[in-house]
Amino acid sequence: MRDLSTLTEREVLALAIGAEEEDGRIYADFAERLRETYPDSAKIFLDMSAEENEHRRSLIDLYAEKFGQHIPLIRRQDVRGFSRPRPLWHLPTLGIEVVRSTARQMEVESSRFYRAAASRSTDTAIRKLLGDLAAVEEGHERTAEDMEEKHLSGGKREAEDDHAQRRFVLQIVQPGLVGLMDGSVSTLAPVFAAAFATHQSHNALLVGLAASIGAGISMGFAEALSDDGKISGRGAPVIRGLITGAMTTLGGIGHTLPYLIGDFWMATWVASVVVLLELAAISWIRWRYMDSNLLTASIQVMFGGALVLACGILIGSS
Repeated sequence: MRDLSTLTEREVLALAIGAEEEDGRIYADFAERLRETYPDSAKIFLDMSAEENEHRRSLIDLYAEKFGQHIPLIRRQDVRGFSRPRPLWHLPTLGIEVVRSTARQMEVESSRFYRAAASRSTDTAIRKLLGDLAAVEEGHERTAEDMEEKHLSGGKREAEDDHAQRRFVLQIVQPGLVGLMDGSVSTLAPVFAAAFATHQSHNALLVGLAASIGAGISMGFAEALSDDGKISGRGAPVIRGLITGAMTTLGGIGHTLPYLIGDFWMATWVASVVVLLELAAISWIRWRYMDSNLLTASIQVMFGGALVLACGILIGSS
């Protein structure tokens, strides 16, 4: 990779042309990905793509006037200081806030990069060119804000944000909550049954690890295979499966790890406190994201957890 200060004026201009072309295509990709779920935001990115293409044409005209028809291939990844946007095909889901923040960051980073490069340059022509490019990028950011006001007025922004929140709950929170509840509650009985049956922390630890990891794998596959997400809108099955499986394992591991403590009764008391914290977290998530009454959610979760815990203790003590 090369430093920007080592590039000639011709190379800097070629770099700017390539960057503008790439940004225009990224914005067009954003528009295509958002077209069905967020049509008004998609219009913003179509307009931004058109703006980038206009700037690209202006840069090409300037380049042809000064240096001729051949434009060398110089990409941002060839120059230190540029960040490379992650390809959209790497992202199975693309939230509206991620798109908006990515677009803002693209313009801000480009502007800062050009400003910093201009301040370090001792060549008057290159310094002026870099300053002009920074001004163009800052203009893009203001244009994006103007377009957002144009296309997302009259409550459209709020409606899209509300839709994005519902998608987040449906695709992330719900699978995670299902896994956390299953891991926290279903593993209580085997862990505490093993603990009270043997009064050995090591035995409870082994049973807890086996139950947690096994439940995580089982729940992950069950979630991934139960729905492909195309009709329900619940998102990519692999991601849902990973979230559910990870949270299931986490829910069981939480009250298993205290049995690393050699003293059985001390480990059991610590595990009991962890169980209370897990159940409180489940209640809070249900209240925060599922519009459940906090008191009702707490009573339901605590009652269910207490029943499973009692079963484990009674079976282990029998």
